This record gives sequence, structure tokens and C-alpha cells, in this order.
Amino acid sequence: MTSQTTVDTAPQTPEPPAPTPAKGLRGHPWLTLFSVAIGVMMVALDGTIVAIANPAIQKDLGASFADVQWITNGYFLALAVALITAGKLGDRFGHRQTFLIGVTGFAAASGAIGLSHSIALVVVFRVLQGLFGALLMPAALGLLRATFPAEKLNMAIGIWGMVIGASTAGGPIIGGLLVENVSWQSVFFINVPVGIVALGIGIVILKDHRAEKAPKSFDVLGILLLSTAMFCLVWAIIQAPTWGWGSGLTWLFIIGSLVAFGLFAFWETKVKEPLVPLGLFRSVPLSAGVVLMALMAIAFLGGLFFVTFYLQNVHGMSPVDAGLHLLPLTGMMIVASPLAGVVITKVGPRIPLAAGMIFTTVAMFGMSTLETGTSSFVMSIWFALLGMGLAPVMVGATEVIVGNAPMELSGVAGGLQQASMQIGGSLGTAVLGAVMASKVSNDLPGNWTDAGLPPLTPDQADKAAEAVQVGVPPVAPGTPAEIAAKITSVAHDTFMSGMGLACLVAAGVGAVAVFVALLTKRGVNADAADAGVHI
Repeated sequence: MTSQTTVDTAPQTPEPPAPTPAKGLRGHPWLTLFSVAIGVMMVALDGTIVAIANPAIQKDLGASFADVQWITNGYFLALAVALITAGKLGDRFGHRQTFLIGVTGFAAASGAIGLSHSIALVVVFRVLQGLFGALLMPAALGLLRATFPAEKLNMAIGIWGMVIGASTAGGPIIGGLLVENVSWQSVFFINVPVGIVALGIGIVILKDHRAEKAPKSFDVLGILLLSTAMFCLVWAIIQAPTWGWGSGLTWLFIIGSLVAFGLFAFWETKVKEPLVPLGLFRSVPLSAGVVLMALMAIAFLGGLFFVTFYLQNVHGMSPVDAGLHLLPLTGMMIVASPLAGVVITKVGPRIPLAAGMIFTTVAMFGMSTLETGTSSFVMSIWFALLGMGLAPVMVGATEVIVGNAPMELSGVAGGLQQASMQIGGSLGTAVLGAVMASKVSNDLPGNWTDAGLPPLTPDQADKAAEAVQVGVPPVAPGTPAEIAAKITSVAHDTFMSGMGLACLVAAGVGAVAVFVALLTKRGVNADAADAGVHI
């Protein structure tokens, strides 16, 4: 037990008793923050920038609805599963090396996506993007902890968090500009020069920091069990509309997921250096913070997935116009995040987090009322309210999760905080996508018949449902204008009914999160950075 504590604690303890300002460029605290922020910006940006490009990718590559989901799911799932493992790699081999490898791999995978001509290759390289992105995130935080003196560490982490929030929020606008004025491939190509800059600056600026006694082993079985559990769960949810929720194949994957989760939990209590020390979850506030982060991501990222199709395919907006219509959301997140930080510092996280999830719930309910002819002003109200709700949750999660973890496990807790958001985003897209697919499949035949349209064969009906799930009217070439107008009306109305139900489900998730937020409190180890300097 003693050796385990030493291993976990060592990464938190810089070699000198207290870091002193660097005289040269290498290891300079603020330059280190600038360097890692560039890399982190790429990862956070790609979490949402692709959402605005999804319609163009789907059209250009002839992808199915499930294929488009996996462009997002593959990235989030790979990122989430690998985050904690990547943190262990940084502890053993050094955060500088881990960060630079992550930057290089992420940029290379991005370039490969831009050169891909099939949806299968796009998904494969998105998974690689997620894996290399996972190397970046914990390594960046590890570098900040080792470089900044205790009295300035919280400020550095706050700026680091704002970069993530601003990048996540700015993704749709940047994506819209690139897709409309260049191509969907440019959304990925842009990471290549950014990655080269981050690599060059990192080589010059970043200073190597290694744990005094790095881990000697990796929880390989734990990694395999957790990866298997998450894959089976998300795959079952995505395939359920095709297989059927009562299908034996669907339940085989769900049961397989539950078994893998159970085996993972059991194994983590036996292995000397577990992937996720289950003792962390004895803290109710910490556990509540992890659950809250996941629920927030389910509602936010799952809902955002459909909003882009709504704006572009139903309202007929260009990618840039769609990004500009999301400006109230992105702008409110950027403005409200620092304000939320001030409020949380003064009154603690419980009230701001609960209020934030109330705003999120109301916003998602409002978005469920959107129609094909809803005005931009009404949309802006709900988008702005959503941004106002998300800000305190994004800012407060780190304090709740990391602050309530023991000092020797604070690095693992930081990885857990990031992983919970990524897993939540993946599950949100999958769950709400399944809700949308099921609703469209149920409503489309009746709506089609009621409009007096010619009956469809089973194969035609399946293809029509796939198109309607992304808001595209299944109008065949040469269809008379009058019939095409009816098909468009039916397709858009059916899409809106599916999106409305998906947003209601997201609102329900947000309502549950309100009560979870009430279980949080200020971290009992909030002064961990100070403690770490004197260990």
C-alpha cells in the first residue's frame, strides 16, 4: 500500500520544494501554459467543430445516420477510455514526451481524415485522433502542476479551463466558416499547421517532469475490460433502431456491457495499480461531480448533434449561418464561464451547479418546441439560456471532483473528470440518436400515408427514414414539384417530431442532474496544491 501511495503522490511533487520562476525559456510557467494551451485547444475544438461539418460529410461520402454518429462517437469514446491510461503513461515516461507525442499524432491523424475518401477511414482516423488527444489532456495538466508555484497554480488551471471552454464553444462557428468557404476536409487540415506550431514551441519551452517513483506496471486487463464495456454499451444503443430494442442481439451487447463493467469493478479492487481506484467513489461529492459532468455532456453534446442538422437541412442555412445562429450559445459560454468561477469561489459550487442545470433543463425543453418555421430570435433565446446553464457546470466540475479527491489521487481524479465528459458526450449522441431513429421510424409511414403520397416498398421506407433522421427530404430526381413539396413537408415535420422528443429526453436528463448537483460541495482538498509543495 505504501508503494502505491508513493507512486500516486510522486507526480504531484515537483523535485524542488517550491518551483521558482524560470530564468530562460524552458520551463517558464506562463510560456508553458501558452504551449500546452495550443495543443489542448485542438482537442477541445475537435469535440464540437465536426458537428457543423457532419451534414457535409454525410452528403459527400454518402454516409448513413449511424455512420455520422460514429464520426462523433468514435472520437469521444477513444478519448474517454484512454484518458486515465494516458495519465499513467505521462507519470511513467514524462509529461513532456507524452504531450509532444500526442500533438504529433493528433495532427497526423487530422491530416489523414482530410485525405480520406470513405466514411470507414474517417471513423478509423477519428478514433486515432481520440487516442492521441487523450495523451495531450492529462499531460498538459501535469506540466502545469509541475511548473507553476502553488499560489499561481489555480489561476493557471483556470485559464487552461477557459481555453477548453472557449474552444468547445467556438467549434461550430469556426467549423461553419471552414465548411462553407473551403471544404469539410479543411476542418481537419487546419490541425496540421496548428500541431506543427504546438510541437515546435513545445520542444523549445516545455521542461521534462517525471515522477520520482513512476508506476512499474499498467492495468492492462482493466483497460481491456473498460473498453469492452463501453464499446458494447454504445454499439447496442446505436444498433438498437436497426436490430430492434427487443432483439436478442441488442440485449446480448447490453448484458455483455454490464458483465464487463462488473468484472472491471471487481478487478480494480485486486490489482496493485488500478486504472481507476474505486476508493475515490467513497466521496459522495466527488461521485456526484463525475455523474453531473456526464449528465451535462449527454444533454449538451447529444442535443447539439441534432441542432446542426435542424439549422442546415430544415432551415436551409449555410454552415456559416448555422454557426452564427449558435453564437448566443457559444458567446454566453465564454462570457459566463469566468463569472461562474467568481460566484463559485464566493458561495461554493452547489447552488451555481444546480442553477446551471436548471437553466440547461429549461433550455432543452424550449428547444423541444422548435418548429420548421421558428424565428431566429426565438432560437437565440434558448441557445443563450443553454450557454448560461452550461458555464457553471464546466467551471465547477474540476473543483468538485479534484478538490474532493485525496492529494495522492488528484491526478487520477482529473483524468476521471475529463473522461466523464467524453463518455457522456458519446452516450448523449448515441442515446438521443436512438430516440430520434425510433421516433422517425414510427411516425414516417403514417405521415407519408396521411399526405397522400405514393406507398413505399420496405426498402424505400428504410432509406427514406435514414434521410429524414438527418432532416433531408427523400426526393428522387425527376419528382414533380408538387409531390416534392409534400415529401419535403412530411420529412421536415417528422424530423421535428423526432428532434422534439430527443430534446425532451435531454431535458429529463438535465432535471435529474439538478438533484445530483445538490450533492456536491466545495473540495475538502481544495488546498492540495499547497500541500503538494511541502510533501
